[in-house]
Amino acid sequence: MILIIDDDIAVRTSLILLMEGEGYSVKATENPGDALTIIKKQKPELVILDLNFSIDTSGREGLELLARIKQIDAGIPIILITGWGSIELAVQGMKAGANDFINKPWSNDHLLQSIKTLLDLQDTRAEHRTRKQLDKTYNFQHIIGEDPKMLDILETIGRVAATDASILIMGESGTGKELIAEAVHQNSLRRNKPFIKVNLGGISTSLFESEMFGHMRGAFTDARFDRVGRFEMANKGTIFLDEIGDVDAGSQVKLLRVLQDRTYEVLGSSRTKTVDTRVVCATNKNLNEMVSRGTFREDLLYRINLITIYLPPLRERPKDIPLLVNFFIDNLKEIYNRPKLLVNANTMKWLTQLPLPGNIRQLKNLVERTILVSRRDELDIEDFRSQLELSPVKKGNMQLPGVGTLTLEEVEVEMIKRAMEYHKNKISKAAASLGLTRSALYRRLDKYQIPYDEAEY
Repeated sequence: MILIIDDDIAVRTSLILLMEGEGYSVKATENPGDALTIIKKQKPELVILDLNFSIDTSGREGLELLARIKQIDAGIPIILITGWGSIELAVQGMKAGANDFINKPWSNDHLLQSIKTLLDLQDTRAEHRTRKQLDKTYNFQHIIGEDPKMLDILETIGRVAATDASILIMGESGTGKELIAEAVHQNSLRRNKPFIKVNLGGISTSLFESEMFGHMRGAFTDARFDRVGRFEMANKGTIFLDEIGDVDAGSQVKLLRVLQDRTYEVLGSSRTKTVDTRVVCATNKNLNEMVSRGTFREDLLYRINLITIYLPPLRERPKDIPLLVNFFIDNLKEIYNRPKLLVNANTMKWLTQLPLPGNIRQLKNLVERTILVSRRDELDIEDFRSQLELSPVKKGNMQLPGVGTLTLEEVEVEMIKRAMEYHKNKISKAAASLGLTRSALYRRLDKYQIPYDEAEY
């Protein structure tokens, strides 16, 4: 049974007709006392709560009722109904334990999708299965690992994949966040629909709307043809928003709207389009810290992390290193036509003790470089050590990161940030120290969405 709490009879009637039309059992009330009695005695599966359900529009009574509901049943899913003017209030509600918030006027499809997702998540329970058991049920063929932490992650993916829950994947660079996102899609009901990957860190602010929502011919100077945006490409499927921590403040607002309402406008068109897509995000940044610093919107964070998955670095799952090494070698045997390639036991033990700050990406790079350089089929410690020692390159007092640790783009971003910090945001000095012109540095600041205060230049 679903309980609706709202003082507006039109809202209650509309929601009752919608829910009953989908086969749900529904009760509705405008009275907080009656709502609490129903929750205690009849234990509804889900509550839909309008924060401003009384004449007082501050939302105070709604938050108080939310807290009392959670005292009675901490596990009951709660969806808040709110207007754009009270989004900040909805965020407070999410902090207090609500699971989702829907804007007025709501989309019936969006609301029903949220209800189904939360009810489905309530029905899933962890079973702590082995890797073989998981592989019999789910499609995890591209994910290598048997570490208990990884098995817990795979179990979580399997349980939530069939829902439309938004998922946030967090972890260091090179830990395999994209593979996890693909696994979510491949085990979902959307598996036969598009899986669209978007590296948000590589989209400049000026091109964000065009890339994400598309544009019409003539929308701006160089718009010679119509362009389909990434969200439209992902309709009915899954969109993977990688590096979401790199999105600038203005683009965060535009992204929030499409995630909230499932609507957007193509550049150059006044027609509103709707989209039905599963959203999976990833970042190697601490979004909670960014929220506290004011560089990431709190309402956007709540919108994307109904389920949060923390991918452990490779140093926390060393027993998976031999599995990964053998997997890489099996693939490279065919690529380089060297069928007798193998790594002896002592070498494998040595590899498991390496720190590998670049995680799986660095390990894969190290294995491939070693195979390319070594002429022996049985690779030993010295073969790998020679490639590992070649990685750090010193120039004066500067030590560059090891090969495979960071991508060239990540190195460039880090050097720009350091130069800006060292020269106290003076564009001319920072550009000169990097060997760039002022305009070239401006372009890179825009491309990588590195915040800067033009007033100081």
